[in-house]
Amino acid sequence: MPRLQADADPTLWVAVTESLGFKGRRHRKAAIRMLLSQANTAVGAERPGSGVAAWAMSQAAPFLMRRAAGRVLVWVWKADPELVVTMAQVQEATPQLRTARAMMPMEYDDTESFRSSHLGVGEKLEMALPSDPRTPPFATYTWDTGTHFVTVTAVCSDRERFGTVIGSVDDLARTVRVVDDLAVGEAPGVLRIEPTN
Repeated sequence: MPRLQADADPTLWVAVTESLGFKGRRHRKAAIRMLLSQANTAVGAERPGSGVAAWAMSQAAPFLMRRAAGRVLVWVWKADPELVVTMAQVQEATPQLRTARAMMPMEYDDTESFRSSHLGVGEKLEMALPSDPRTPPFATYTWDTGTHFVTVTAVCSDRERFGTVIGSVDDLARTVRVVDDLAVGEAPGVLRIEPTN
């Protein structure tokens, strides 16, 4: 299964994916609390994300992501972990997933081309002001490799500050790439040349 790699600017982003225990705990907890708050708001509950739930999920998240074996990468905004959460994932392009993508609401058709030196031309959907005021601003970047979809999604907790961070999200999305661990002879067309003595 392909894995993802990216080169997030360490002055702007904190990687949540590989952080275990105390390392990155504050950033994990803040990111999860922000996402829980946004989810509560989306369903009409005006209470903030529970601190206990955020703590419990922050402890479990790294283990779940480690089990994902590089198929999911997550970062938070270093200066304000509750402002932006960005997640990259790779999924097999099954017929069911292609059907689900084709059936998305019409506003999801409003995409623009987005170029990455690693993945080629993909699509970017930027929703700075979603029609439902309860929906947080977000951006989604998608590349179809033929066999897999690579998706980067960024969610922002503040509509007014979304425009100040989207450029950095673009930069992060451009660094995402797919890597594959291939054994010799696993794929046709791979030629191994033995080193000379």
